[in-house]
Amino acid sequence: MTIRTFVTGATGFVGANLARLLVQEGYGVRALVRPNSRLDNLQDLDVEIVKGDLNDPDLQQKMQGCQVLFHVAAHYSLWQADRQVLYHNNVLGTRNVLAAARQAGIERTVYTSSVAAIGVGEPGKVVDETHQSPLEELIGHYKKSKYLAEQEAKQAVKQGQDIVIVNPSTPIGPMDIKPTPTGDIILRFLRRQMPAYLNTGLNFIDVRDVARGHLLALDKGKTGERYILGNQNLSLKAVLDQLAEITGLSAPQKSIPGWIPLSLAWIDERILAPLGKPPSIPLDGVRMSHQPMYYNASKAVRELGLPQTPIRTALQDAVNWFVAQKYVEVAYK
Repeated sequence: MTIRTFVTGATGFVGANLARLLVQEGYGVRALVRPNSRLDNLQDLDVEIVKGDLNDPDLQQKMQGCQVLFHVAAHYSLWQADRQVLYHNNVLGTRNVLAAARQAGIERTVYTSSVAAIGVGEPGKVVDETHQSPLEELIGHYKKSKYLAEQEAKQAVKQGQDIVIVNPSTPIGPMDIKPTPTGDIILRFLRRQMPAYLNTGLNFIDVRDVARGHLLALDKGKTGERYILGNQNLSLKAVLDQLAEITGLSAPQKSIPGWIPLSLAWIDERILAPLGKPPSIPLDGVRMSHQPMYYNASKAVRELGLPQTPIRTALQDAVNWFVAQKYVEVAYK
């Protein structure tokens, strides 16, 4: 019998890659889609679309007949003005989705958290799932909302629900429709809009490995455990150098002092935004970049069998996708 899955966030970057993998693996997919969402990532994919929102009171009915829930959806924003939307969607939305799953008889849930919920260690330190930064030390309302949403999942586990938590790091690859902040870096590189770079670093992973990690968590994950879905820790400069090798375009050679974007972001959000000018640099994003966010994903590799596709492959496929989808018209080798 076909296992039917209910997927939130299926139109987004991680969710669309997961939905595609589920269909390929023979799962039935019912995707919760907001009425105004772009459906480009689900075109020509055999999925059942149901319109709705994470906070809908009738979510239980929409889940009826499904055995598995992948709760991938989240509101991502580093703008301080989006504070209320972040908590409404990420925290209250997760609470509502998990309550609906319990009422609908969902047998197992994979909840998509983020390394943002884990926080960071001391400067330069690589952390794993055992680390937890205090809530007050998490920078920005996005990170705080993801931490609190993860607490909702843990509370639901205590009440008897079978939930596995996955914490993706920074995905790269095709179908980055919005795009994500990392996709935006790639696009700005391709458009020659990056004359300098910040001295920062992240843990990167191919988005298709993240999707596979969700399926592995469903099959092998332990209830209540969290698994970092990551791969390689790289400086931003190292990523830009790889993009230069892939495209033949030159990488920026100069780093920019952190106080410059911090000052610009502060003026943007605190002075110009209240006057009606849309901000262009998120203050919280700049504050986050002052410390590399490096993670150890060996638990997911060891216990789940998480694949570790080379980051260069993910970058190459991201570039190819952006060009094919006409996000850029830049010619490269």
